[in-house]
Formats: sequence, C-alpha cells, structure tokens
Amino acid sequence: MLRRLHKDQPASFAFTPANLEWAQGQISKYPAGRQASAIIPLLWRAQEQEGWLSRPAIELVADMLGMAYIRALEVATFYFMFQLQPTGRIAHVQICGTTSCMICGAEDLIKVCKELIAPAPHALSADGNFSWEEVECMGACANAPMAQIGKDYYEDLTPQMLRDLIARFSKGEVPVPGPQNGRYAAEPLSGLTSLKDFESGRAQYNASAQRAVDIGDVVKRIDGTEVPILTPWLGKTAKAAPAGDVALAEKPAKAEVAAASPKADKPAEAVAEGTKPAALTAPRDGAADSLQTIEGIGPALEKLCHELGIFHFDQIANWGPAEIAWMDANLKGFRGRVTRDRWVAQAKLIGEVGIPEFLRRAKTNDY
Repeated sequence: MLRRLHKDQPASFAFTPANLEWAQGQISKYPAGRQASAIIPLLWRAQEQEGWLSRPAIELVADMLGMAYIRALEVATFYFMFQLQPTGRIAHVQICGTTSCMICGAEDLIKVCKELIAPAPHALSADGNFSWEEVECMGACANAPMAQIGKDYYEDLTPQMLRDLIARFSKGEVPVPGPQNGRYAAEPLSGLTSLKDFESGRAQYNASAQRAVDIGDVVKRIDGTEVPILTPWLGKTAKAAPAGDVALAEKPAKAEVAAASPKADKPAEAVAEGTKPAALTAPRDGAADSLQTIEGIGPALEKLCHELGIFHFDQIANWGPAEIAWMDANLKGFRGRVTRDRWVAQAKLIGEVGIPEFLRRAKTNDY
C-alpha cells in the first residue's frame, strides 16, 4: 500500500515542554552515535500529541536525532501505526477486518463507521471528532468482532453496540473497554469450564480493561504528564520544565529549526573531556560556511556548532583527537556524532577538492 504525507500540512510542529523533556530522556537511553534508535518512540509521542504525524513533526524528530529527513520518513511510512493524515479529535476507530472478525460481523461494523463517521476510511467525520479505518488482525480473535478505539480494545461488538459507543464518546463519556457482551475476558461464551475459583478473587474488569479504567487515559492523548520521567542512567530523575523556559524546537516549514533542548540559546556547561577546539566569536567576513554540506550535520547540529564558535570547514578540518573528543562530548543531545559521521575527513576533503566534487564523492561515501 502506498503511504504518502497528507496534502495539507501545518506550518510547524513543537513538542510540549513535558513531551520535549520526555523525548530527550528517551534519546539519552542510547550510547553516543546511536540516538537514531529513539526514532519510533519520538514519532509515536509526536503522533500522540497531535493525533497524527505531519511533515514538520517528522522533520523535527529527524533533526533531534541527527537523521536525514528521508530516513525518518521511511520509518513513518513503513509502520501502519503511524497516521499520516489528521484523525478525529475524540478518537480514531480501527475495525479489525481479518478472518475471525470478518466471519463474526466486521463488515457490519464497517457499515456503521461509513454511516456515522465518513464514507471513506481516513476521512474525518463532519464534526471532526472521529475517523476510522479497517486494519489487519489485532490479536483478539476470541472476542471477534472487535475494534480499537483510541488506545484500547472494544470487543464482542455488534453494530448497535458500536453505534452506542460512538454516541457515548460523542457526549464526552469514556466507555469501559474490553468485552461489551458481559464476558470478563476471553472465556467461553457459555462460561468457565475450569479454574472456576478464579471468579471469586478477580478484579472488577480483566487486567487490560482494569488498567485502562485505573489510569483513565483510554482516548486521552499523551501530554507528558502521565508518569515521572525517570533517567536513572543519568543519575537523576528528570523534572518537566516550566512552560516558557524550554526551547520547543518549533520547526517552521523551510526555515531554520530551533534546537530541541532546554535553553537552546545558551550553550550547555562544557564537559571536561579532550581539548576545546579554537573557536570564533563570529563567522569570518560575516558569512559562515554551510556546515550542513557535511553528511550528518542538520539544522540543529549546525546551530549547536555555531553556539560553540564553529562556523567554517577549515576549523573542523584542523581538529585532532583531543578536539574531536571534546566536540563529541559537548554536542548537546548528539554525543559521538563527530566520530561516527567522520566530520574531520569530510571537512578536509571539502578543502582539498571543493564542494561540487565532494558532493559527487559523498554519494559513494568516498572520503
């Protein structure tokens, strides 16, 4: 199936302060040079915040991780859990249409969605509150037919039950997820035939439904305030910064990206490792080299280099092991990138052969 970005895109995207700090905590889980491993959780968090993944959101996440935009787009378009078009403000309804559910009436549930939400999948309802799609098996075959609404499963559905659920969601109610026909979990419809003692000591709902009720998120979108942001590997528990005190990494379309880190306009305290490279207070003749020519340097990293007084290719070309170690340790959120992407070798080649020839060789990684 061909998956493309939606034709209508917002001008920019920014994580909320709490979600930004959460994202930075995820990035810090990975060793230097492996920050791209956080791509899926960061894209998911962006989708949870907005309801879908826009191009500015994908590009912002790519910048935070030092990835080429196309690499982040490849991930977003490969996994069907990522929605590339706006979804309903209240909920996105996913109807399982695979064998068990189809046999048990999924097609009738789809008819309800076409009637009450929109004639076509991935289209918004007239009030913008709902959207729907048919999906592949979601693993609740014993409770067919079923649908995922928001984060949770609603199982053992009939067309009338789905109508009632949509009506209740529309009124601001949050129906209890799980089986809707009185079953506790996935026991036989005729009742338990073994482990009958279990009935006397069980919770009100099965574990999945009980957890959804307890935390009350169900269709609530994640905003970063759900649980403490724990980063024990950094020797601390991160705390959400006050609104207005965090650079939200807002990325206007086709414009410079603000660094996605707290107080991005103020360099972080230097890490005592290696030797700080010779820095400039401003670019020579008022014109900096386009450091983004170097593979692995995006808008966010270029901004960080400027904050550290690095504006020109020849500055990078002159770094030795001590300077490389210092830069690797002091690139906020991008530790290890100088070594991993071989900045010095690339900068030296640019000085030797010029940018056009460098770009030709870069296509074959010949540097």
